[in-house]
Amino acid sequence: MSVLEGWFDYLNDVGIGYWIGGLLGLVGLLAVRSILKRAGEKLIRSRRWIALWKTFVNWVAVFSLIIFLLSYFSNTPWLYSTLFVFGETKISIFLILAVLFVMIVALRFSNAVKRFVLPTLYSRYELDRGMQATFNTLFQYAVVTIAILVALSSLGFNLTSLTVFASVLGVGIGFGLQNVMSNFISGLVILFERPVKVGDRIIIDDTIADVEEIKMRATIVRTRANERMIIPNSFFLEEKFINRSYADTRLRIAMQVGVSYDSDVKLVKSLLEESIRELKEEKWTSILDEPKPRVFFEDFGESSLDFKVWFWIDEQTDEREFSIPSDLRFKIFEKFNEHDIEIPFPQRDVHMIKSKIE
Repeated sequence: MSVLEGWFDYLNDVGIGYWIGGLLGLVGLLAVRSILKRAGEKLIRSRRWIALWKTFVNWVAVFSLIIFLLSYFSNTPWLYSTLFVFGETKISIFLILAVLFVMIVALRFSNAVKRFVLPTLYSRYELDRGMQATFNTLFQYAVVTIAILVALSSLGFNLTSLTVFASVLGVGIGFGLQNVMSNFISGLVILFERPVKVGDRIIIDDTIADVEEIKMRATIVRTRANERMIIPNSFFLEEKFINRSYADTRLRIAMQVGVSYDSDVKLVKSLLEESIRELKEEKWTSILDEPKPRVFFEDFGESSLDFKVWFWIDEQTDEREFSIPSDLRFKIFEKFNEHDIEIPFPQRDVHMIKSKIE
């Protein structure tokens, strides 16, 4: 009640004009921010420098707003009055606002570094997409954690009080946060151990998907139908799944083709190899020479002689995985027509037996 009483007393003392002045100051800051951003868009031609300018203006606006509010309301009793005691530390509105401010600044700082600084380092050291995502996440966690601890310590918060929070958190985990904490810890393990990383192509329950983002609790993957699947991080440590990009981005593609029984099998083998070679030269340089494409005489089918073609592509993308086999089928069909190689369809011979009835 003491906080509320101090609040109402303060309202009666300062009057409505004091609050109107604070509101006008807030509107003035927002107006200056908008004018500076528009001026930058007109005077700066480079998109990259425009983005940097907007980020800088936003940072200055946030700092100015916080400083203005704290100085304007510095004499308010409710701002520094104790709301409750946490451990040995008195929690006030000022302390809560200061921690929130530090969190916002830390997040903005980490996002700015990830956007404008880290990409240059990544390109210099040629880090893959998955490693970049790992560094971005760990960097953001570290910046926010360090900023909060430094802010609490600077504001007089007794860090030993966090032991109380840890005990409360332990009870919460025991009663219902097991899955949340399990997925959070699993996310950290994934970032360090990297059984799956951003950019990997995985198979879950016969569904092929690409990993887009690894968050604190879940991993976001995109299917070939452009659908997003949200998978708990613990799944990747407890269940079986296929990671087609774990150690190698290459992919072996297998194709089957059948020819009639009166075909020259050596000619068929030669035409299949020639089709792969010409397709690589004419259109798809992503077909690899090593491992070498191979043709197998697989089986004597019911209606055809069955051949299987193996070849490798350098990267697993939907365009290459689907377009290359399609183009190769066109090429094989043309080659077979040129050399009168028949691709048979299923057929049955029916023999009629005439019985003699006496």
